[in-house]
Amino acid sequence: MSPKPASRTNVPDTFLASRTPEQIQEAEDHVRGMLKFLSEDPNREGLLETPARVVRAWGEHFSGYALDPAEYLAKTFEEVEGYDELVLVSDIEVFSHCEHHIVPFVGKAHVAYIPNGRVVGLSKLARVVDVYAKRLQVQEKLTKQIADALQLHLAPQGVAVIMQCQHFCMCYRGVKKPGSWTTTSKLHGLFLVDSAARMELLTLIGMKREIGA
Repeated sequence: MSPKPASRTNVPDTFLASRTPEQIQEAEDHVRGMLKFLSEDPNREGLLETPARVVRAWGEHFSGYALDPAEYLAKTFEEVEGYDELVLVSDIEVFSHCEHHIVPFVGKAHVAYIPNGRVVGLSKLARVVDVYAKRLQVQEKLTKQIADALQLHLAPQGVAVIMQCQHFCMCYRGVKKPGSWTTTSKLHGLFLVDSAARMELLTLIGMKREIGA
């Protein structure tokens, strides 16, 4: 029987860096167990390093557990000459994993807010999406978590998050409907009570899609 390969614990990843070598080794042993469950030989050449690779991949896929969205939203800017209209970052790529089957769901998020005296760097909106997406998720919860974080830390006049994704657990197993998309939304403040603000948001998202088509 071939010896187990050494765990690669020096991966520059925030999540794996927070785990001990013993924890990483335990995770790799679980992967070996799953390979045996599949009637595979984890000690054959092609699979010998698979447990370490899977653990490193999971460390990347689920690195959001080691990140705090508050860190990205802490720094804001007030010198915006009183700007208080809609800010929209559309078509933010979403890569996440369904917590029911641990298979991917992918798509786009449209994140908008109406400032109340201060704005945040645009890239930080995409980073907040990633923080929550890189965890085990359901799309409904993911949408709400992003919107709630922006509302809590920016205290804007309004927040809107609209997400459109394809779920592999629905496309390639179970009902097997690869052409289906799931749309979710979460609104706060003006977007919730002001129909004109909602219409402006939806119009701008639609315009972006037409320009990019």
